[in-house]
Amino acid sequence: MNKICDLFEIKYPVIQGGMVWCSGWKLASAVSNSGGLGLIGAGSMHPEVLEEHIIKTRNATNNPFGVNVPLMYPELDKIMEIIISQKVEIVFTSAGNPKLWTSRLKDAGIKVAHVVSSAFFAEKCEAAGVDAIVAEGFEAGGHNGREETTTLTLIPSVLKATSLPLMAAGGIATGRAMLAAMTLGADGVQIGSRFAVAEESSAHPGFKQMICDLGEGGTRLALKKLAPVRLVKNAFFEIINEAELRGATADELRELLGKGRAKKGMFEGDLENGELEIGQVASLIDKVKPVSEIILGLMDEYHSAVAEIKNGGKYAF
Repeated sequence: MNKICDLFEIKYPVIQGGMVWCSGWKLASAVSNSGGLGLIGAGSMHPEVLEEHIIKTRNATNNPFGVNVPLMYPELDKIMEIIISQKVEIVFTSAGNPKLWTSRLKDAGIKVAHVVSSAFFAEKCEAAGVDAIVAEGFEAGGHNGREETTTLTLIPSVLKATSLPLMAAGGIATGRAMLAAMTLGADGVQIGSRFAVAEESSAHPGFKQMICDLGEGGTRLALKKLAPVRLVKNAFFEIINEAELRGATADELRELLGKGRAKKGMFEGDLENGELEIGQVASLIDKVKPVSEIILGLMDEYHSAVAEIKNGGKYAF
């Protein structure tokens, strides 16, 4: 059996990334209902809003789901209190030290996975007692690793460092990419960008269409002096890029970023002045689809590719 399916009690080893302004209860429940693991993205929610989304998700699916929590969140204690009191069974943590909350969550009977961008931090995760690891390459959207290690390089590096169940993330939006990650040794995949464009995603329709129209090279890593984040090359990105090229300080960049910039872009639809986070794989996405169709297509392509390899096909030489 598959380690990730066994651990989270799901049909497919497909985890939906907990993306800010995209991953509400509608998306999480749709993914869980389709056989994957849906995650509510707590990073863009106040505690009372998160609680509402947890309740709505539980009412919309009988299958396992979880919450993604960035550990740099300003209301972290309240967020974790709600997760524990609501008896959420799975938590994915990111952007911080897994030692902070892993023991407390596990004492409450919660399964914990942590997102890393290097083998070094994977070792720290195992020492902290997490149940699984997400190895996220720098192709991914949103906040990213400073090392700029690609997913194909990161997976084998993390496998050398830990024996924990491993999910690959970054640049994965197709069944063939899923097979490639699992051939390298991953037990499953975490997918963000493809689900950000799902019908059930809470992202603004204009942002979804922009992603569908985005060509190769339409994103770039920025804000490395703060927290590296992959952004669409819009007007806001150009302002940030110009500032970085002239050597702007972290404080200057922080002032340019301001507050609510991601909400303005991804949720409210200001496609020029907003902070638009999406992965490199956006260039392969050309249509808004319901989650059920996305997962069905993903698994069909995965199984077709497996059969192709078994039968020789184009892979024979």
